Amino acid sequence: MNVLGFSAVIVPEGKSFSAWCPDLDVASQGDDIKQALANLKEAVELHLECLTSSELKQLRKQQGKRLVTTLEIPFPA
Repeated sequence: MNVLGFSAVIVPEGKSFSAWCPDLDVASQGDDIKQALANLKEAVELHLECLTSSELKQLRKQQGKRLVTTLEIPFPA
């Protein structure tokens, strides 16, 4: 079985959490962080099932070639 790694961004939204995979532009949500991640994982798995073999091949080529960082942008108070 092949394993692919993807980024996940979790953001609090009121009393729940949004989860987003920027690598695939797939999102989900949950009542807590653990549930949001589990729901995102399921959404990503379903998304991958719909990809063609050439799209999956392209994803495999991109593995390990991403940079995740934080930008600090000054703005007037």
